[in-house]
Amino acid sequence: MPGIIRVVCAAIIVRERLLVVRKRGTTAFMLPGGKPDAGERPEQALMREIREELGCGLTLGTELPGNFTDVAANEPGFTVQARIWTGQLHGIPNAAAEIAELRWIGARDMAGLDLAPLLRGRTMAALVRAGLMPQAATA
Repeated sequence: MPGIIRVVCAAIIVRERLLVVRKRGTTAFMLPGGKPDAGERPEQALMREIREELGCGLTLGTELPGNFTDVAANEPGFTVQARIWTGQLHGIPNAAAEIAELRWIGARDMAGLDLAPLLRGRTMAALVRAGLMPQAATA
């Protein structure tokens, strides 16, 4: 049985472009966020992670319904289980902490980009179902 990594993530979308990040020393892009600290509420953890990784404040929107579980992109033998919220950033995001790169991607950018399994599959489908990304994002 693989280990489970529980994370919280933000789906930040502006004009049908989704903010994704790549951690230092990795190739896969994923949603910004991270692991809650012991005793930390998921929403608090997400706001802390966004502040640390992007240098921005975050106003949380709604939590996406669904089961967001898939193979971890950067930890072999592990499964990642995510809770994902929509949200709005306050400030201009900049890569900080362990983040090496950030990109705003649209549906056309996805085919040629190494996306984490969780993002490419269930998460993108949920964003399309919610009307936040165009149908082409799941093609």
